[in-house]
Amino acid sequence: MGDLEFSIVIPYKQRRDNLKITLETLTTQTADDIPFEVVVGVMEYAVEYVELCREFADRLRIVSVLADEEWSQSTARNLALTQACGRVVVFLDADMAVPREFLRNLRDRHFAHGQNVCVVGQAVGYEDVIDTDAGADDLLPHQQYRDFLAELESGDTVPAMDERWTPEFAPVVQRCPWALVRSGLVALPRTLIEQHRLYFDEGFRGWGPEDQEWGLRISLTGTPILFQQDVYAVHMPHPRDTAANGRTAWLNNRYYLRKWPRRELELALSFGWTKTAHIYADVEADLSRAAGSEGALSIGVVRARVDGRDTLLVGAPLDARSLPDIATAALLDVGSTPEVFPLAGFGLPYEDSSVEECRVLAPISLLREEYRTAIIREARRAAKNVVIDEGTDRPDAGLLAG
Repeated sequence: MGDLEFSIVIPYKQRRDNLKITLETLTTQTADDIPFEVVVGVMEYAVEYVELCREFADRLRIVSVLADEEWSQSTARNLALTQACGRVVVFLDADMAVPREFLRNLRDRHFAHGQNVCVVGQAVGYEDVIDTDAGADDLLPHQQYRDFLAELESGDTVPAMDERWTPEFAPVVQRCPWALVRSGLVALPRTLIEQHRLYFDEGFRGWGPEDQEWGLRISLTGTPILFQQDVYAVHMPHPRDTAANGRTAWLNNRYYLRKWPRRELELALSFGWTKTAHIYADVEADLSRAAGSEGALSIGVVRARVDGRDTLLVGAPLDARSLPDIATAALLDVGSTPEVFPLAGFGLPYEDSSVEECRVLAPISLLREEYRTAIIREARRAAKNVVIDEGTDRPDAGLLAG
C-alpha cells in the first residue's frame, strides 16, 4: 500500500448511476504502471453501493468507509482521507468522468518531481444545473462520455471549458486563487494534508463554501494553487435543489466569515468574486482614509451591550491592538465584553435580524456611495433596527478614490 501513487478520494451518497460512470472511466486509465486506489467516503449503508463495488472488484482497488449519517461533503471526504495511502490525493466528486490519460498526465506533468503544489482542474459542464423542479436528470450512457473525452484527448491542446479559466476570472485567480478551489477535481500531496491537517471543516452543514475555505487554508500554508488547463473531467448532470442549496449557503457563508473575517470575503458577499478582485484596492484606500479621519489605525465592527441593548457598531475606530478606541469603548455598558471583527460591514457574521440594534458610525459616511449603500444594506439585514449617524446616508458624503 505504501507504493501507491494516487488515492482518489470520492464523497458519496445516493449517486449510484453517476458513480458507476466515474468508476468506468477510472478502469480505462492508461496507467498500468501507476498504482492507485479509489477511497470512497459513503454516507449511508446501502446494498446497491456494495453491489456496485462488487462489479469493479476485479478492475479497481476500492476502499470504502461507511457511516449512516446526515449528508456532509466534508464528513464524507474526511472519512475517506483516514484510509488514503497514495503519495498524491486526488479529490474527485462522484459525478465526474475522467479522460484515459488523467492519472498519467497528473503524474508526469504535475507531480513527477515531488512538487508541493495544489493542482486545480477544469470541471467541464459544472454550471449545467438541472433543478429538481425541472424533472429527472439527463445522464448520458457511459460510452457517450467516453467518446467526448476521447475527442478532447485527440486535440493538440486542451481548450478552456470551465468559467474559472476565462478572462473574467483572471483577476480572481491572481488575487485570491483559493476562492475558486472546487474539491470536485483537486490534487495535492498527502504529506501536505497530514503535515498541516488540511481536512475539511465539518462545521459547514449542507451545500456551501467548505471547499473554498479549505482552499484558503491550503493557501495560508504557502502552497501554490495552480489552475492547470490540461487537467480536466466532465461533470455529469444530476438534479440539484438550488433553492435549498441557497438557504444552506447563506448560513454557511456567515459561519465562514466568522471563522475568517477577511476583507475579500465580506466584499464577495456584497459584490461577488469578480467585482471584488477589481475594487479591492480602492476599498482598502477608502477605508484607510475613513479610519484616519478618526485618528484610528482601522475601522471594524463591534458587538456589545449599549444602554442595555444588544448593539452592533459598524465603522467603529480600532486602535493598534484592533480593539475599540477610547471613544468607542466609552459607549459600551460597564462590564460588557465586546465582540470585535476587523470588518467594514460589507458582510457580517450574523444571521438575519439576529442583532437588536445596529449603529452605522460616522467613518462610513466618508466612503463612496456604492460602498456606503452596501454596508447599510447589510446592517439592515442583520439588525432589527438600524440607526445611521448624521451624514452617513447622504449621497454627497462619498470620498472618491484617486
